[in-house]
Amino acid sequence: MKRDHVTVYSHSEEETQAIGAIMGRIMTAGDIIGLSGELGAGKTCIARGIAKGMGISRHYHITSPTFTLINEYPGKVPLYHMDMYRLSDSSDVNDVGYYDYLGGKGIVVVEWAEKIADALPAHAFHITIEHCDESGRKLDIEGTVDTIAVLKSKLKEGGLI
Repeated sequence: MKRDHVTVYSHSEEETQAIGAIMGRIMTAGDIIGLSGELGAGKTCIARGIAKGMGISRHYHITSPTFTLINEYPGKVPLYHMDMYRLSDSSDVNDVGYYDYLGGKGIVVVEWAEKIADALPAHAFHITIEHCDESGRKLDIEGTVDTIAVLKSKLKEGGLI
C-alpha cells in the first residue's frame, strides 16, 4: 500500500479543528487515525474537528478519554475516540477491547498512538502534532496516497495550505 503525507501549519485552535473537520468529512467507516504529540499539542482538538466533520451532534462534548480509555459518539458513522496514554505498550490493548473496534462500522481516533504503534494496521492514518509556538502547530499527516491527494485538495479549497 503506497503512502504519502502532507504537512499543515495551524495558527489557532480553530484552524486545527478546521483541519480535523476536513479529515472527518473524507474518512469512511473502518478508517483509523493515530494521533501523536506532546501533552497539550492539540490531539483532542483535532479529534473535535474530526467529530464535527463526521457530523457528530454538537450536543456531544468531545473530550480526551484519558480515564475512560474509549469514548463512543453515535452518528451516521460512529466515532470511537481512544486514549492510550495510560497504557504501557501495545500488549495492553487486548485488555481495553481495542481490536473490537477495528475494521468495524465506525471511525477510530487513537490519541497517544505511538504507544501502540505496532498494533495499528498498515492502512491507519497518522497525524503528528508539534508545537511551533503558543498557538501554532505543525501537523504532519500521513496516509494512503489516494486519501492524502483528496485531503490536499480539500485543504487548499479551505485555504489551509
